[in-house]
Order: sequence, then C-alpha cells, then structure tokens
Amino acid sequence: MENRPTARRPPREVRIDHRQVRVLAHPLRLRLLGALRVNGPATATRLAELLHTNTGATSYHLRQLAEVGLVTEAPELASGRQRWWQAAHDVTNFEPTDFDDDPDARAALEWIQGDQVRLLVEHAERWFAVQHEWSPAWRDALGMGDAFLTLSPDRLQALNAELWQVIERYQAETEPADADAEPIQVFVAAYPLLEGR
Repeated sequence: MENRPTARRPPREVRIDHRQVRVLAHPLRLRLLGALRVNGPATATRLAELLHTNTGATSYHLRQLAEVGLVTEAPELASGRQRWWQAAHDVTNFEPTDFDDDPDARAALEWIQGDQVRLLVEHAERWFAVQHEWSPAWRDALGMGDAFLTLSPDRLQALNAELWQVIERYQAETEPADADAEPIQVFVAAYPLLEGR
C-alpha cells in the first residue's frame, strides 16, 4: 500500500483573554500546555513523568487550564479511571496592549514573556552541550543569528506578519517520511536597541 502524506489541518488559534493570561502565568501550567501541544493528548500521570513533577500538582493545574478553556478532556481516549487531556488550541495569540487596562493581566503577560526568554536560554544551553553529537548538516542548519534594521511600527508589524506566514507555510506542508527529520522550535523576537537613547 502506498503511504501518501495527508494535508494538515490549519492550526487552531486562540486570542487569549484577561482570565487566560493570568492562569497561564505559572511555570508548570505553561509547560503542561506546551507538552500537550507538542506531544498530543496525555494523562496527568504521563505529563507528571514527562515534566518531573507529581501527579497531584499536574491534575490540579490541568483543571485550572481547563476552567479557562486552554485544555479540554479527550473522553474518546479515556479508559477506566484515566482522564486524558488535550490542548484546546495549537497557537496562543495576543498583543501586549490587549492588557493595558488590567495591571494584573499585564504583569502576568510580562512574566510569560520573561519565561519565554528563559526557555530560549535553556534550549540554547542544552543544544550547546550536545551539538557535537549531531551531524554536520544539522549543526549548520540549527542555530541563531541577528540583524539590525531601522523600521517604523507599521513596517515591523508587516515584517513579523510575513515571518509568521513563512513559518505557518512550513508547518502546513506535509513532507514525506524522512528519517533525518526532527522536531524543532523556532523563536521570533524583535526588540529596540536601547543603548544610546
């Protein structure tokens, strides 16, 4: 039988609200949501093993995420007393100004953004420790770089939109089974040069 790639469905997106951003501002909840998005549905027990935490805390935080609609149960996978959980969305969207009128939500968002930077640093340090074990092709393909531009806010928003379109195109394209394919994480960031202001 021929094994043909199937088209991927478009990613499910959510524009998070004030309640959701406050619930997400917790390290274990962010990791739980990320694990469900990357690995698919799982039980609290499996997630606790994966994230090196205990099942009680995992179950509690999954319920907190479920209360605001960020995760849902997957009853079709349930067997016996095991509850399966899945991410309700593939992508979380927001604009920093969405929370200007709510100091608590704004503080939560700032914590989440800081945690994203900490995650990038952790990923980079883990990569630096093992990169010598990877093939030259992967070592040349992976990594990071930077560029300096002078842009208006409108042009920067256009650049970000275009970069995300490219990323979404690569996500949507189904490539044939490739023994050399690996899951990767792409970070997109733009910050002003504050020196000399």
